[in-house]
Amino acid sequence: MNMQQYIGPEGILSKRGQYFYPCTSYFYRNPPQLVKGEMQYLYGHDGKCYTDFFAGVSVVASGHCNPEIAERTAEQLKTLQHTCTIYLTQPNVDLAERLAGVLPGKLSRTFFVNSGSEANEGALLLARLHTKRRGFIALEQGLHGRTYLTMSVTGLKMWRSDPQLAETGEDVTFIPRPYEFGLSQDEAARRSIGALKKVLEEKGHEIAAMIAEPIQGNGGMIVPPDWYFPEVKSLLEQYGILLIADEIQTGFGRTGRMFAMDLWGVEPDIVTMAKALGSGIPVAAFASTDEIAASFNKPSASTFGGNPVSSATALAVLDYIESHSLAERAEHLGDLLKSGLQELAGRYPDMISEVRGAGLMIGVELCAEDSERGAVLVDDLLEEMKDRGFIIGKNGVGRNVLAFQPPLVITEDDIREMLSALSASLSSV
Repeated sequence: MNMQQYIGPEGILSKRGQYFYPCTSYFYRNPPQLVKGEMQYLYGHDGKCYTDFFAGVSVVASGHCNPEIAERTAEQLKTLQHTCTIYLTQPNVDLAERLAGVLPGKLSRTFFVNSGSEANEGALLLARLHTKRRGFIALEQGLHGRTYLTMSVTGLKMWRSDPQLAETGEDVTFIPRPYEFGLSQDEAARRSIGALKKVLEEKGHEIAAMIAEPIQGNGGMIVPPDWYFPEVKSLLEQYGILLIADEIQTGFGRTGRMFAMDLWGVEPDIVTMAKALGSGIPVAAFASTDEIAASFNKPSASTFGGNPVSSATALAVLDYIESHSLAERAEHLGDLLKSGLQELAGRYPDMISEVRGAGLMIGVELCAEDSERGAVLVDDLLEEMKDRGFIIGKNGVGRNVLAFQPPLVITEDDIREMLSALSASLSSV
């Protein structure tokens, strides 16, 4: 398709306004039409190149249209495109076997689905089946999906779309997350642990599972202290409550480890995964131990879950992560990115309140004491950085956090160039 055939941003916005639901939002006041991706780069319809520091919200961790992966996807697409799990095919069993080798601890059973929401839905169901209990514990400001049950355990209000969804109820109890601006990391985590102990004392034997993101993504890149999840796991075990680790954003190398829970040596009872596993092809799963998986024994399936194309792609992704040491790369490059952002924080203290994160999952909070001003600044910076050729994201409770979740294939030069552009943008907004 040549430039004359592109309808351009105005044409796309016109069609979106006519045919999309009004809930479908977009970034930028003057958004580009993106037409091509190559590893860490995106291209607009006008030929402009952008270095991507958001990766479709942690999805294309192995790079846009990675040729090593795309070739295997195309080969499978031309060979056998779809069957359901009611038929025998090899890619999905090979993928399940491969995942058993990289998942934490004794997790070795996998149920394939299409999306992170479906993976979390399935994990919550599995917890109820195994424990024969109904209740859940979740962290405030967490995000776990768009289905009704996953919205119920989502604490971030902007993603609880149903106005009739109760703020809390007999099935879901929210506790403070291990973070609050103005408190030390340990103080906030101790507050969270105190609330957890109270819930356990009051109704621990009614709770099936606690679901948590190891690092809250949409909640603003919240990293707990090293002792937090080990203590959470120990407390839950005393009541026979399962720990579900929502690794949808954090999984597959992003934090410098294959899974974020590996940072603290914690073995969850159930892990959910999606996004980076398919690097742009829809594939997701929830995994558990032999014992817990045995409780899910009535007939079930996901029509597209584990189809040959998504499975072959995920196998190619895992090969690429291993052969190119992407987890180790994320740890090294994350240190470089974080130190550069912290240096900017020292130069712009009136705008940058905090830099936090792990690996290549880093958030920069602007104007924490005035999140409305911070949100305006974030939008201004996103626009300015886009014009300078860099795509970055935003998140946080007040939408005042700059989000850096680039493809793990970015280079040191990419990071330095982005930091230089960000410094110039901070000076101009």
